[in-house]
Amino acid sequence: MSNIATPKEFFGHPKGLTYIAVTEAWERFSFYGMQALLVLYMNDRLFQPDVIDGLWGFDGFRMALETVTGPLSIQALAAQVFGIYVSLVYFGPIVGGLIGDRLLGRTKAVLLGAVFMAAGHFLMAFEAAFLLAVSALIIGAGLLKGNLAAQVGALYPKEDRRRDGGYTIYFTAINVGAFIAPLICGTLGELYGWHYGFGAAGVGMILGIVIYLKGVRHLNDPPLKRDQGEKVRLNGREWQVVAALLVMILITSLFWTVQSQIWNTYPLWVREYVNLDIGGGLSVPVTWFQSLDSLVVLVLAPMTIAFWKGMSKRGAEPVDLTKVALGCSLFGLACLLLSGGQMLAGADKVSILFPVLFHVVVGLGYLFSAPVALALVSRVAPAAVNAMMIGAYYLGLFIAGITSGWLGRFYEPLQPIGFWALHAGIGLTGAVLLMILHRPLSHYFAKI
Repeated sequence: MSNIATPKEFFGHPKGLTYIAVTEAWERFSFYGMQALLVLYMNDRLFQPDVIDGLWGFDGFRMALETVTGPLSIQALAAQVFGIYVSLVYFGPIVGGLIGDRLLGRTKAVLLGAVFMAAGHFLMAFEAAFLLAVSALIIGAGLLKGNLAAQVGALYPKEDRRRDGGYTIYFTAINVGAFIAPLICGTLGELYGWHYGFGAAGVGMILGIVIYLKGVRHLNDPPLKRDQGEKVRLNGREWQVVAALLVMILITSLFWTVQSQIWNTYPLWVREYVNLDIGGGLSVPVTWFQSLDSLVVLVLAPMTIAFWKGMSKRGAEPVDLTKVALGCSLFGLACLLLSGGQMLAGADKVSILFPVLFHVVVGLGYLFSAPVALALVSRVAPAAVNAMMIGAYYLGLFIAGITSGWLGRFYEPLQPIGFWALHAGIGLTGAVLLMILHRPLSHYFAKI
């Protein structure tokens, strides 16, 4: 399918961006709605002895996993499974981007991915089908993520400086969906039943499909790059750019490791160690903190855009790599807040102020890092492999998912103070590496 983008604009951006952003918001609603519940669901229900034996194919899966890790407690097993799931979700776009570029086209790949994701969410309602459900979600996310993100970049000419703003709007839409999802799906799952939450996530995915179909004519789906079987070749300069991008993407896995724990061990820490009572017999649901994570990004996003615009007018705006390094530093600082809060609490519960401040700092770090790095990849990646490289952006999240799951094994033995201090070091390491490699990476990025 080949669609021609129209020249219409909406608030200074191509009209197609609106449909992509709203589609992404609903897709993220479905994805984060399920993800907000997943670790709690595995710990409290799915991996309990009277349930786990009924999961199709799980005995063999667990045996293979524990051959590598050794025996796992319920918490450690949930952390490992979550880490594997998230890592595969974000590895999939590398293959999915290639499929979109070479075989199906981006629009068909997005639609097929959305159908797989909807099926996966509804299958989560059946406990025995857990592995089948997450497999469908992994396949669907692989087809959808990279291709939908690539369609944002395709709306703009290569030299159009609005591209950064377009990706910031796209990431803002992600956070709209991620903000609403735990409030609805998380509350339904925690208070009324796990499967109500998973069902709501499936409905969100269906709405995303409907909106995407309405906006297809405003998108730009370039011709498939498979001219009579000819191989697309990169010149020496383009290979250098690809290598430099891969180095940066590997470093981004450090801040994504911290971000991944917000959905992995962090909910368990909040539930056990944070004082969630706010008076009048009211207690904050654990999943609402994941909504707070997204709310902070929504509030800070326009401020961040205005800040960088003001800096640009004065000729003082830092380059993209510096912004990402600052973001990594903020991720490290945020984890120090959790470690410090636990230390100050002693034997008491941690004040709710500490996780709130944590999300404020993490949100700012996210805005400095995630949309900026993705826009950089979109701008400098060679045209022949652009969608595939945008898919490769998620390689950082793939590594982070594996790493966060592996680190989850140490949550119980290290205890919260040491566990969060470890993650602070991971975030700060990313900042240091980007500063060390700033000059050589900038040299290659400047060639495009």
